Amino acid sequence: MLSHAVAMTLTDAAIVSFAQRWAEADPDLHTRTEALQLLASGSADALRDCFGTRLTFGTAGLRGALGCGPNRMNRLVVRQSAAGLGRRLLAEPGLAARGVVIGFDARTNSDVFASDSARVLAALGIRVQLFRHVVPTPVLAFAVTDRGAAAGVQVTASHNPPQDNGYKVYWGDGPQIVSPLDEQIAAEIDAVVMEGLDPTMAEESSPRIGFLDADLIDRYHAGVALLDRHRADDVARQKIRIVYTALHGVGGADLLRVLGDAGFTEITPVSEQFQPDPSFPTVAFPNPEEPGALDLAFAEARSVNADLIIANDPDADRLSLAVPDPESSTQWRQLRGDEVGWLLADHLLTATADRGPNRLVATTIVSSSLLETMAARHGVQYSETLTGFKWLARNVLAHPELEHVLSYEEALGYSVGSLVLDKDGLSAALVAADLAAALLAEGSSLQQRLSEIEAAYGRYDTGQQSIRFDGTDASEKMGALMDRLRSKIPLSVCGVAVTQVRDMAGEVPPADVVMLKLGSLGRITVRPSGTEPKCKIYYEVVSRGAAGSTSSEVSTRDLRDFMSSLLGVASD
Repeated sequence: MLSHAVAMTLTDAAIVSFAQRWAEADPDLHTRTEALQLLASGSADALRDCFGTRLTFGTAGLRGALGCGPNRMNRLVVRQSAAGLGRRLLAEPGLAARGVVIGFDARTNSDVFASDSARVLAALGIRVQLFRHVVPTPVLAFAVTDRGAAAGVQVTASHNPPQDNGYKVYWGDGPQIVSPLDEQIAAEIDAVVMEGLDPTMAEESSPRIGFLDADLIDRYHAGVALLDRHRADDVARQKIRIVYTALHGVGGADLLRVLGDAGFTEITPVSEQFQPDPSFPTVAFPNPEEPGALDLAFAEARSVNADLIIANDPDADRLSLAVPDPESSTQWRQLRGDEVGWLLADHLLTATADRGPNRLVATTIVSSSLLETMAARHGVQYSETLTGFKWLARNVLAHPELEHVLSYEEALGYSVGSLVLDKDGLSAALVAADLAAALLAEGSSLQQRLSEIEAAYGRYDTGQQSIRFDGTDASEKMGALMDRLRSKIPLSVCGVAVTQVRDMAGEVPPADVVMLKLGSLGRITVRPSGTEPKCKIYYEVVSRGAAGSTSSEVSTRDLRDFMSSLLGVASD
């Protein structure tokens, strides 16, 4: 999913004319007024920003700030996108009859965008099944395959800032779309815009628009329950004290149901963050990875003497865990995404040991390489894909002969089994709670289990750096940084030889990713973000000695300082 815009070759006069036409067609009073005010202001820069560029429809759809014009998320952009999706479905026989399922979260206008999409698709003769209320993204992803739909749409901006919204698109085989589908849909959107800014819409009462009922939600929860490994017994589940935050998103009710049905009774929600709220009033950025996002959860955990903190992002497809840490100023430590992945993999591979070698675990090129070592130790199949769950999910589809145990990416995304062909922060939370409860009953903990994993496999230190770019030329700045890296590939890093340079721009499928391998020490991976205007650098340093020992004096901080100097960026 791309959030940056692509420039349209229009003169200032043409932009003004286009903005006037857009304002006349805009069905939303708020964004129409915003467009008219921009026209009245005569601000060429502001008009060019909103109307001289257009949000790119990329893999998985759209994401951007709410506002007027084609470079913002609004009703016209959504209607055009729905029409483009519909036209692509009509180009392939049989897809219109299978229809589209549509869900939405609680962000501003998500319900309106979902309704508009349904009416546009229905006007094209395509059957639509629409959720009546907000749903987590994993539930929508489940609905695509459960209903045998040709495609699915979830209106959400996931963990983006409050001013954003987005449009995730799934295909009928289950995962989010990848190339060339995104390009084909984008071409159809362009054709829609050329024919007229506002596509035809059916009435809300159209017989082609139906609604998904509670039975589907029940089937999802029944499927999640089957993923439970039941390492912890009923007593252990009733004893563990869990604090949960939904971060003002839509996962709260479903998460409590998942854990409650499994016998967990001591669950304390962070009340200030439990109900969906598109303004996200208690967090600067509704992403559990961001500093401060879990502060209220830490406070609640201290007050109830909790054993575990569970957090979802606003659309509940991501999972974060935190564990007690007496040495921390907050008395809690948030686990890194890789650490949660290691714990889940260790737990699930052990629990399924009787299934033999025809099991599959997978992760991405920017996640820790420890999973590959764990897979080899357990004698199971391992895969590594490009960043993004669309690739991990398609990797599962590519291996129907294997039992999918776990796929994960370091950005807090986890998929257990094959119930949902996308990351699912609800089912992963259940598996994590099962493990945490069992360890507590055994007199152990998640932190202690991590220490045991380190003793067994060696130490894998990981770190990450984000370089953010502002302005309408953010995409060009990101490209320039990647070009700068390719022109300055070092022979060594911190005195360690670069043993392999992997530039994935020339691979199939191509990806704007450069990886520097440092022999057995570790690796550095650099890529532009697919959802935000920033480049991300991932560091890993491996020490294969006993717990606490190190085979190198180089740290992830050393690698970060080196790359910052090489690329001429700040090392905060």
